Amino acid sequence: MSNAVPPSAETDRDARFRELFANKPVILAPMEDVTDAVFRRLCRKHGAGLCVTEFVNVEGLLRGCQRAARKLRLEDDDTPTAIQIYGADADRLAEAAAVAAAANPTFLDINCGCWVPKIAGRGAGAAWLRDPDAMVKMASMVVKSTSLPVTVKTRIGWGPESDMPIVELAKRLEGVGVRALTVHCRTAKMGHSGEADWSWAGKARAGVSIPVIVNGDVKSADDAARALAETGCAGVMIGRRAIEHPWVFDECRALLDRGVHLAPPTALERLALCREHLLANVDQRGEPHGVHCTRRHLSGYLKGLPGAAAVRNALNHDETLAGCLAILDQAEERVRRGAEERAALAVPA
Repeated sequence: MSNAVPPSAETDRDARFRELFANKPVILAPMEDVTDAVFRRLCRKHGAGLCVTEFVNVEGLLRGCQRAARKLRLEDDDTPTAIQIYGADADRLAEAAAVAAAANPTFLDINCGCWVPKIAGRGAGAAWLRDPDAMVKMASMVVKSTSLPVTVKTRIGWGPESDMPIVELAKRLEGVGVRALTVHCRTAKMGHSGEADWSWAGKARAGVSIPVIVNGDVKSADDAARALAETGCAGVMIGRRAIEHPWVFDECRALLDRGVHLAPPTALERLALCREHLLANVDQRGEPHGVHCTRRHLSGYLKGLPGAAAVRNALNHDETLAGCLAILDQAEERVRRGAEERAALAVPA
């Protein structure tokens, strides 16, 4: 079956894809067991201009695995969102791309950057960087399998640092129809160690006409502004920082759009986000799984809160929604009472 679309539809799709990068988007990175529908909605509310799903295993997808199917499910308000797929076999990736396209994402992304052994050790993710020729051939097959725009997320090389194929690789990927490239500016061997060298994203961008997104160690609005200024890239992608501080997207947009540094979230705003995320996770998954899924975010959400360690410990040991909400109610009451006491002390006698 042909994947061709009418010329007018192709033009509209191209225009929508280009518009994604018109305002230097701040993008939520794909993270396994993190960037689910609930977290994407929360980050979009806080300024994420574009989101990417958890990465979807093509073998599970083609077998009809329930977990893979869940990751593909996009609600009407979950846009713009890309679906990211990963696998070690080019034919299976191309076949899975056609399946994933049926979920109507904004575009499809190929994971060529995940370095963790259970992924790369099986020939998927960043393992494609071991053979750039095979990676380019695979990308070409995926592009030809779907009418959706196809992008690639990758690293600057497998390693060692003396072998950095990203500049030439970017040109070759553009040549086979890849529409944008996200560059995590570490080698696969580095994992999350060392510092990301954003200059490699700038070098890749200089050699292509497609959008290049800079990724790695973007932890603040100042980082985002500096990464864009230094590289000339079309946008920035944020991963680990968003897990603990989704306000980072609002902070980046305020600085990029208005030159304004936002004040950090207040204690009550931090507690409100805990409540919002908890309720949404339980609504999506039920108890106790929805409660458990929220725990990975608590240390960041509660940072700076008076008595944060005690609140976090209580939440981590309660399996029920009602119990967790009661803990948050008590914490909010303590914050309000403390504010009233400080205000009273500030009033002249």
